[in-house]
Amino acid sequence: MPRRPAGVFCSAAALFLVLLAAGCEQEAKAPENGAPVAAPAQIPQGSGFDFYVLALSWSPSYCEAEGENANRQQCNTGRPYAFVVHGLWPQFERGFPADCPAGERDVASNTMRSLYDLMPSAGLIRHQWRKHGSCSGLSQSDYFRVLRSAREKVMVPAEFRRLDDYRTLAPGEAEQSFLKANPGLAADGIAVTCDRRYLREVRICMTTDLRFRDCPEVDRRACRAGKVVMPPMRGG
Repeated sequence: MPRRPAGVFCSAAALFLVLLAAGCEQEAKAPENGAPVAAPAQIPQGSGFDFYVLALSWSPSYCEAEGENANRQQCNTGRPYAFVVHGLWPQFERGFPADCPAGERDVASNTMRSLYDLMPSAGLIRHQWRKHGSCSGLSQSDYFRVLRSAREKVMVPAEFRRLDDYRTLAPGEAEQSFLKANPGLAADGIAVTCDRRYLREVRICMTTDLRFRDCPEVDRRACRAGKVVMPPMRGG
């Protein structure tokens, strides 16, 4: 039987080792469940402003303070609303744009229905689009997509997800609860607002790609009362 040169065996062995190493590298890069790695969802980028304010309204305060003038769809349905989205507002470092020209002035009924889990009235949704969304540099569908994404970035503290009786607290207590529930949120990137009696809103500042950021002007408009009241949730 003829003998093969030793170099042939060495070349074959070297090739085998290279292929084996390549296979191991590919296996190491593959996800454990074998599924492809999904790219993160892209946030539509607005233009013509510096940052957003996500305003979360304590619905029971709105309903009780406004009384007969409150929106019936929000306050008379028996739905147990807690913090709801008041709006997502484009801001300048000083001031904010409002009521910008936009091709889409009205909001379709199917779009409104898709938002009722966040914003509990058709009038609120229309108003927010016309006054604030129109200044975002986004289409209507993209603006409401960003609004939903912004809301999903914020964790409402467990103590405010259900309130069955009146609660009196310092505005700073509510702020601290939100800071603890949302790592990365800084004290000068959030403002709790009030009227003469009630805690009305929590306003959180975000970049155009929805990271928490500082906003001194918004923070300066925070509630200065010593104590405020949070009415209980209505209905079921």
